[in-house]
Amino acid sequence: MTLLNAVLQGVFLGSLYALLACGLSLIFGVMRIINLAHGDLAVLGAYLVWTISTKLDVSPFLAILPVLPVMFGLGYLLQRSILARSLRSGPLVPLLATFGVSIVLQNGLLQVFSPDVRSLGSSAGEISTGSWEITSQLSVPYIGLVMMLVALVVLGGLQYTLQHTAFGRDMRATAQDPDTASLVGIPASTIYAKATGIAVATAAVAGAFLAIRASFDPGSGPPQLIFAFEAVVIGGLGSLWGTLVGGVVLGIAQTVGATIDPQYAILTGHLVFLLILCTPRSRALLSRRSTS
Repeated sequence: MTLLNAVLQGVFLGSLYALLACGLSLIFGVMRIINLAHGDLAVLGAYLVWTISTKLDVSPFLAILPVLPVMFGLGYLLQRSILARSLRSGPLVPLLATFGVSIVLQNGLLQVFSPDVRSLGSSAGEISTGSWEITSQLSVPYIGLVMMLVALVVLGGLQYTLQHTAFGRDMRATAQDPDTASLVGIPASTIYAKATGIAVATAAVAGAFLAIRASFDPGSGPPQLIFAFEAVVIGGLGSLWGTLVGGVVLGIAQTVGATIDPQYAILTGHLVFLLILCTPRSRALLSRRSTS
């Protein structure tokens, strides 16, 4: 039963990783770049939610609402001002540009908020601490269930948008061939900016759940980026539902490893990632998904 509980907790943890990774997957799927500042943008969202929640004494689930349009606007401006220029200079320049943004964000958060560790667990109330006890060794945490539902809604909404809306068709056309898309009247720069805005907004949602579930500080971004990147690669670059599968696989690996020894949690996740990456069938699957 302990193993079953570990798997269940891994599913919930994987939902957080999938929520964090979906924006990373979206940006890669549309613009073919890896945003190294994605984890730091999620932490920035966590700090904004923390600020509103503590200053106004409101629930973090309400505080996230005004943060979403702010983060969308930040992502829009980020693409228009930095990423758009770097995209014209080859594939390496956007990587270096987002790395620079990551350093700026970390140092900016350090200056504004200090190195102190913070959390939103107490502000979220019973949702962050309560659980549904099925048996003495099996429980369903409320926050885990909420994270899973939100991840399904966000990923499902993005997938529906991509497949069944005019904006989604424009995004898919721009991802396939931006020059040809521009010839038929699809503004590639606007599509890129909107996609980046959506990705940054979803990162803020993941950051809020990270702040509710655990503690965070200005340096929390890079570790979260690693988990998100692993989830994206396991599930297939550019595949949204694959990102959910990848996040769940990574989460289960970490929680099962923690049942053996708490020190093995992170290591087990990395080992599973490497094992999947080294499997020939998985490499072929990743290749097909990344070009679909």
